[in-house]
Amino acid sequence: MAIRELVRRLPLWIKILIPGVFIIVMVVVLSPKPKPVPKPPETLTQVAVVPVQMQQASVDVITQGTVSPRREIDIVARVAGEVVSVAPNFVDGGFFNEDETLVSIDRADYEYALAGAKSKLANAEQALASERGRARQAKREWQDLGNRDANDLFLRKPQLAASEEAVKAAKADVNNAQLNLARTAISVPFAGRIRTTYADLGQYVTPGTRIARIYDTSVAEVRLPLTDRQVALVDLPLGVNQGLNDSLATVKVSAEIGGTRYYWDGKIKRTEASVDTQSRMYYAVAEIENPFITDESSGRPPLLVGLFVDVEIKGKQLDQVAKLPENAVFRRNRIYALDEKNVVQEKQVNVIKHQDGHVWIRDGLTQNTKVIVGQQAFLSPGQEVEPKPYLLAEEK
Repeated sequence: MAIRELVRRLPLWIKILIPGVFIIVMVVVLSPKPKPVPKPPETLTQVAVVPVQMQQASVDVITQGTVSPRREIDIVARVAGEVVSVAPNFVDGGFFNEDETLVSIDRADYEYALAGAKSKLANAEQALASERGRARQAKREWQDLGNRDANDLFLRKPQLAASEEAVKAAKADVNNAQLNLARTAISVPFAGRIRTTYADLGQYVTPGTRIARIYDTSVAEVRLPLTDRQVALVDLPLGVNQGLNDSLATVKVSAEIGGTRYYWDGKIKRTEASVDTQSRMYYAVAEIENPFITDESSGRPPLLVGLFVDVEIKGKQLDQVAKLPENAVFRRNRIYALDEKNVVQEKQVNVIKHQDGHVWIRDGLTQNTKVIVGQQAFLSPGQEVEPKPYLLAEEK
């Protein structure tokens, strides 16, 4: 009765609300639950990878230089006189043979001097013969006196010695006169080319007068700058007697002449005595033999002095190096590689050369490591990715 009385006394709005709440609760409880929507699978970033193939290889070094002669000198007059003849090829750019007379100086004064020296020699030899006769006569006279101790002055020993020295001096004068006469014909002991002439027919020259500047044409040189990294890739004669080593690096010299590229073979023969203190560059010197001989079969012209050339130095054999596409490397010496779970890992490597869209790497990699090619800006270490093979067509 009490409950009925309590319900009867409730306000009308509560009497209406209670059944409504009950109905709503029952609807919520008894209504079917919605099926959960399956979560879509996570999409991984696809990356192009190339497997590392460690190999033995030689990495050639590319550098440049200017052709210069190995030997270049000034020829000067050794005696005074008028230039009475010059060789037909005694002109700027003219070629000459070994011991060919390039310039002749008037011989007359030196022929006279030689004749005078020979006359003095004959007189000295005559005086010596006479003195020897007098010395023998003095010795016999002293023996006739029966005295054992002979006086040097009486025996004419000082006079004989003076006559002998006079003959030696006269012979030296003859040799000097002959030498001066020979020096009127100016030549050099090698075949070469004339860079510049300084004297000509009819000119009076004195000892020390410059006649011409010439250079040897048997061998040309190219001075090659190399970085510390490049030096490690080639065989260089850095030590004592290493220039005699037959295993020194060979070079291929090339230059474009008249729109056509020509090639010459050479060899590294020596290195300069010190490293450049400003640029920290090493300098190797390559030699090219017979650079002025033309190749009629290929039409190759001579390798002219002063020509700027490209030089490819044959590299020495290196073990455990890898060749990768150039865009596999970022920030100069970094690559992204994948572990066995295809998680990105950053590695530091030793790049020894960039060449033709590829890089050669010496340290930091192992066989069959998967290296990511490109896309480094969109990746980060620790990220899981989906690898796909890097196609050779993508290199182009």
